[in-house]
Amino acid sequence: MKKSLLLIFTLGLITLSHSAYAQYLNQDEDNQFLPGKCTSIMVGRLATTDGSVITSHTCDGPYRTWLEIFPHKKYEDGTTHPVYSGTLYPRETSWDMRNVTKAGEIAEVKETYAFLNTAYPCMNEKQLAIGETTIVGRLELRNPQGIFYIEELEKIALQRCTTAREAITLIGNLAEEYGYGDYAECITIADPKEVWQLEISGSGKGKPSAIWCAARIPDDQVGVSANMPRISVIDFGNPDLFMYRKDLKKVARDLGYWDGSEPLKFWQVISSYGKPFGIREFYILSTLAPSLNLSMDAAELPFTVKPEKKVSVRDVMKYFRETYEGTQYDITKNLYLNSAGDGNRQDTLNRIKSPIACGWMSPDLRRLLNELRPGVVQYRYTIAQNFCSYSHVIQCRSWLPDEVGAIAWFSFDNPALSPRIPIFSGVLKLPGSFGICGQQRYTPEAAIWSFREANRLATINWAKGRKLIEPAVKGLEDKAFGEVSDIEKKVVEMVGEGKNEEARRFVTDYTNNFAYAAMKQWEGLKALLWGMYSEGF
Repeated sequence: MKKSLLLIFTLGLITLSHSAYAQYLNQDEDNQFLPGKCTSIMVGRLATTDGSVITSHTCDGPYRTWLEIFPHKKYEDGTTHPVYSGTLYPRETSWDMRNVTKAGEIAEVKETYAFLNTAYPCMNEKQLAIGETTIVGRLELRNPQGIFYIEELEKIALQRCTTAREAITLIGNLAEEYGYGDYAECITIADPKEVWQLEISGSGKGKPSAIWCAARIPDDQVGVSANMPRISVIDFGNPDLFMYRKDLKKVARDLGYWDGSEPLKFWQVISSYGKPFGIREFYILSTLAPSLNLSMDAAELPFTVKPEKKVSVRDVMKYFRETYEGTQYDITKNLYLNSAGDGNRQDTLNRIKSPIACGWMSPDLRRLLNELRPGVVQYRYTIAQNFCSYSHVIQCRSWLPDEVGAIAWFSFDNPALSPRIPIFSGVLKLPGSFGICGQQRYTPEAAIWSFREANRLATINWAKGRKLIEPAVKGLEDKAFGEVSDIEKKVVEMVGEGKNEEARRFVTDYTNNFAYAAMKQWEGLKALLWGMYSEGF
């Protein structure tokens, strides 16, 4: 405890407040510190190789990196639930409440579910899972008098709901009644049967409320949300595919965002973007369904696509490692050297890629290269980012008991460089170092730094560093997928014998042991990398 207190009081945190967020909205995507650059991939159960439902999230930006299992709780009648603002920004631990303010309160329920409390809460003990991407939307729709921010709505939904539809209904009702106070957001909500994309914004001046719509990803298809509103024409007669604010048509018409004659495209209501997709949506959807011949020049892409081959959870992990290497969008495609050392640029036989070239070169390095040779680096926002706080790929599986049915494949830092740690829906606690934030300063007590040190060293000379990092990532991934089926069988046996608590302790031990082993391995990689650079970088 004394050590934890020392962590808290030795440093004043520098955080990005919600009001400061607006300063960044008009900056171009070349600014790597632009917040709200997250990616979520959703896969319906008939589109996956094993019948699981998948949602996911890369938390790109300066957000808190501590996480915890918030426990199952019971409450007395008359208890109220405080609603906070600022919980996703860096704080040393879960009980550090600096820069967090109480925005309001609602009635508490008698019993709440345990959930995985990440910056954007993501999974509960009943296999309800949520991903997130900020879509900003129309600035004039923001009403700061609304008490709810998306992270609080996610938390309450995970505490109270078991299905995606229940979560959407609850979130919509709460946001309409108490007001949504932030810029527009998208959350991707999954349960063992289906996955939905919910987009929400404030309702503008006047009484705080919310404008929202949710569209279901068809069971045989894949969807992507990457900081752009994506829901297009709403079929108001199809409740199996769409949920929305009941008076959405009237609100859209009254605000002047819909003339009432054309089909209502929701992305046009809450957004002033020119088109509802960017490079990430295009890359993922076009590579999953190449025969559609999708184009970056299109005015609009399909909301979802049916993949030409079924998608595994490891396929989604691979997308999260993507920098478009080897494609026309690769920012390193022009960074080749003549290995013969004679300066002859026409000598194509002896050309090799620069060892310092990688998808995560700093803005300063990119600007320097472009100053020396204009246009040599054409920046594209990659799916994998160095400034990612954490990421997860969550699969929900109806055929398994809740203790083991959902897995959050979690990683700290850059998702291309860190291993995935399986956190089951029945896990009761996480390693102590997971509960310490490492975002604002170097602190070896925080789990993220077990990975971040090696990851940063690896990218200094990527030609060398990747030879250590990439096999290590694959090795731990292979290990996890080789062991998980046995874990699941054991839990099914335990639950069948009525040993539910024992099953939860069993998966808790596995997750914690795997996490400790992963941290230890990356600390070893750090030592190897320092040795490799003993004579300089």
